[in-house]
Amino acid sequence: MEPAAPAEPGTPAEPPADGAAPVVARPRRRWGRTVLLIAAAAVIGVSAGTAVGYKIQADRPPTPLPPLNQPGLAYPAKPLPKGQEPPPLTAAEDRRVKTDGDLRKLLVPTPKGLDAKENLAGLPAYALRFKSAARMFENLAEEEFRRVATKTWKEGHRSTYVRLVQFQPGYTDAAAGHAADQRSYMPLKDHAGNEGVRLKGSAEGRYYVYGEPQRKPGYLPLYQARAIFHRGDIMADIWIYDSKPISANHVRTLAERQLERL
Repeated sequence: MEPAAPAEPGTPAEPPADGAAPVVARPRRRWGRTVLLIAAAAVIGVSAGTAVGYKIQADRPPTPLPPLNQPGLAYPAKPLPKGQEPPPLTAAEDRRVKTDGDLRKLLVPTPKGLDAKENLAGLPAYALRFKSAARMFENLAEEEFRRVATKTWKEGHRSTYVRLVQFQPGYTDAAAGHAADQRSYMPLKDHAGNEGVRLKGSAEGRYYVYGEPQRKPGYLPLYQARAIFHRGDIMADIWIYDSKPISANHVRTLAERQLERL
């Protein structure tokens, strides 16, 4: 037997057996439509209230802000009495006495009997020394590069270059990072080809003697040595070129003298 179909809303059902009055089924109340109407009215009311609020605020004159509260300063407002002021830093303690002046004065002294050339340059000239000059310029500019001082001298076929690359005061991490970047490729075959030797007295400084000289037809062989280290916001980069082998002791001694100078 198939189930009876549900009665349509508003139609009388079958009369009960006891003869009572027929019962009429009431239609269901459509709550969904009512809820949507209420929600729409609420949104319209909020939008209207917001617009009225903005209009009221726009018509009001601007209200001045209260003055800023300046807390008390940490240092005395008046100088300390004579005899109670702290002693000034010595030249050895105050690094800015050295670095804020002529950077060329911090270069290692020229060996006796030799003439040297000194130069003070900015970022563009220094960046041009690298193959990726544009990228180096951008990186050093972001690291607060300040200036570079260079000293060169020649003795026979041996040429020496000493560079001090200075960053802005307090940027010791930039100087350390630049030194680390230069040391990172030194162990490669196309460069020193070895890990170098730690420079005593420095944090991560090292000096290198290249394993094999560069040879070109018609030219003398080119032997190389290098030292890389930093002290404070200054990175030191020393290069030595010669047609004869360069001893590790020679580059180490020169690097130690420059380190002491800083």
